[in-house]
Amino acid sequence: MSLKKAGLIVFLILLVDQCIKIYIKTHFHLTESIKVFGLDWFQIYFVENEGAAWGAQLPGEYGKIALSLFRLVIAPLIGYWLYKSVKENAPKLLIISVSLIFAGAVGNIIDSLLYGVIFDASYENQVATFLPEGGGYAKPLYGKVVDMLYFPFIKDATFPSWIPFIGGKTFTFFNAIFNIADMAISTGVGILLVFNKRVFPKTDTK
Repeated sequence: MSLKKAGLIVFLILLVDQCIKIYIKTHFHLTESIKVFGLDWFQIYFVENEGAAWGAQLPGEYGKIALSLFRLVIAPLIGYWLYKSVKENAPKLLIISVSLIFAGAVGNIIDSLLYGVIFDASYENQVATFLPEGGGYAKPLYGKVVDMLYFPFIKDATFPSWIPFIGGKTFTFFNAIFNIADMAISTGVGILLVFNKRVFPKTDTK
């Protein structure tokens, strides 16, 4: 696969990811949700998090800045891995997976780096403004990541009473709220794991 095609994958994922995030941020108030096609198990549900994948929360101010700085370091390394893979004619599946991971990492970096500067805060009764006159809600690297994809396939189910510790408690599956960038990263990693032998073929040393 050529570098141009890999770059196109990255560009398209970033475009879709950021267009959806900007639309959600400027049209939904925090925790607002809608059912897609009227389905209970497919919802657009607007939440924000400090930057961990799949809606996970990080404790404290230092956790947030540490994650943002880590992403700023790791993303160029992934980008170099992608460039090197293309130049060395690596398997197409490897290039696709690394492209997905790179695009996802950059997509969430954009939120952390810029969203606190270019938006004001979202509240449960207030929609954010793009480029507000009074400035954004946070400094660069302190922006919150926008999540919106929610697939609660099973809601308010109850664990059987015979299960130790959790018996009788209710649960929702799948309870994470995430975004396109998270999906890209997870898909890329999944390809590496599932198709490991095709992605990293053994070379004949004889």
